[in-house]
Amino acid sequence: MTGKGTVYNNYRWVVEWHTPNSALISTVTNVLYTGRTKYQDVEIAINEDMGKMLILDGKLQSAERDEFIYHEMLVHPALITHGNPESVLVIGGGEGGTLREILRYGSVKEVVMVDIDGEVVEACKRYLPEVHRGSFDDPRARMVIADGRKFVEEAGKKFDAIVVDVTDPTEDGPSRFLYTIEFYRAAASKLTEGGVLVTQATSTFYNLDAFSLIVNTMDKVFPHVRGYQASIPSFISDWGFSLGSMAMDPAGISGDEASTRARRLGIGGLRYYEARRHPHYFWLPPYVREALDDETGISMDESPAAIF
Repeated sequence: MTGKGTVYNNYRWVVEWHTPNSALISTVTNVLYTGRTKYQDVEIAINEDMGKMLILDGKLQSAERDEFIYHEMLVHPALITHGNPESVLVIGGGEGGTLREILRYGSVKEVVMVDIDGEVVEACKRYLPEVHRGSFDDPRARMVIADGRKFVEEAGKKFDAIVVDVTDPTEDGPSRFLYTIEFYRAAASKLTEGGVLVTQATSTFYNLDAFSLIVNTMDKVFPHVRGYQASIPSFISDWGFSLGSMAMDPAGISGDEASTRARRLGIGGLRYYEARRHPHYFWLPPYVREALDDETGISMDESPAAIF
């Protein structure tokens, strides 16, 4: 089968294009699921190095062996910054890894997970139990199949945290309008006092311009914004995140304070994020800081951020 941006040769190879000039090639020993939903091509395949892989529209979303890096770094810097999250909204996150990490928090009473593609969620429930680990069955979790932006705009309640775990903003993908200033304004209006919003923000190597644009756009909405990154082996790249806070600078929380919060919230046994290192995660290398300092653009509905 040939999916968009993904080539299978007798189900033995996956080719993922990062740019028109660079690609990652992975062997595949087994294909567990393949299909086309209303919104995107979906593949779940096995690579001997990375384990099970979820691929949407030809782009790797997560791999069993290192998904914990992405999901821990998406969730914990934000929720530790908040300090006492009770109600959390997840937009996207179909494989359940983000939901899993949020449900570690003893303070959390409700997680609403909104994903536009119910077929992807059902495939992940069936084929990726190693990732979601039963999190969909937690009584605190509520699944909603809907457009994430529309849900935010029409939400009748506020949340302590909003976690945006959606696909990259490609020109014809389903997520472009979840990276615009109009969306961030709507989301900020649905946060409680002291609320936080965090989003995945693409590769800081292959898509540094898009990362900078996303961070700068959020900076026009939230009182405190920090871009940060983590190295994801299966992505062959440092990966960017952007965290906006209504109350405090995420980098201003000391390691001692973050550790105190983590103990109180019941957070332990993580494999990548360490609370005592919390402020250090917001260090960025000079070339990335320079790109952020130079960025003047804003992602808007009429001209949203977009990558290859």
